[in-house]
Amino acid sequence: MAFTLPDLPYAHDALAPLGMSKETLEYHHDLHHKAYVDNLNRLLIASEYEAMSLEDIVTSTYQAGAVAQNGIFNNASQHWNHNLFWEIMGPGEKKMPGELELALAESFGSVAKFKEDFAAAGAGQFGSGWAWLVKDKDGALKITKTENGVNPLCFGQTALLGCDVWEHSYYIDFRNKRPAYLTNFLEKLVNWEAVAARL
Repeated sequence: MAFTLPDLPYAHDALAPLGMSKETLEYHHDLHHKAYVDNLNRLLIASEYEAMSLEDIVTSTYQAGAVAQNGIFNNASQHWNHNLFWEIMGPGEKKMPGELELALAESFGSVAKFKEDFAAAGAGQFGSGWAWLVKDKDGALKITKTENGVNPLCFGQTALLGCDVWEHSYYIDFRNKRPAYLTNFLEKLVNWEAVAARL
């Protein structure tokens, strides 16, 4: 089963007023994400994973260990990660639904504390990786961070929100200021209704 690069759910310049430029999306979506999809399709040919869903490929290759991770896992997980990333951002109003606001306040003390802790996780991820808000297997909401392309599927968790902290996601717009990128992401880019829908 060949995978395809999904279209962005908004125009390439739609997030520019909110701090993510057209140039960033052209590089990040059209080149970086496309490369993950193309590499994944090439690596899957005649492999045991060829007919699996994307989620099953991610979990199966993660469990298989380093050999699979060097190719299929990395590209499959990054394809999955980016699909989520594009979906949970957007232009327009960023009002947080009450159910999500309540869940974050119950889990982290307040929405402000959640944002502070999430930004700290992303800023503290050494090298390339992701910051996540997840629902754990016991139903608890947690903030996690992962290296490279590792994602919550690998640990049986449900990803509610994911922020790419690879340099290609922010360097055009924020240079080396990852904390500023994370703050901007949380305050201006996240479509909180899309996050709440994943609860």
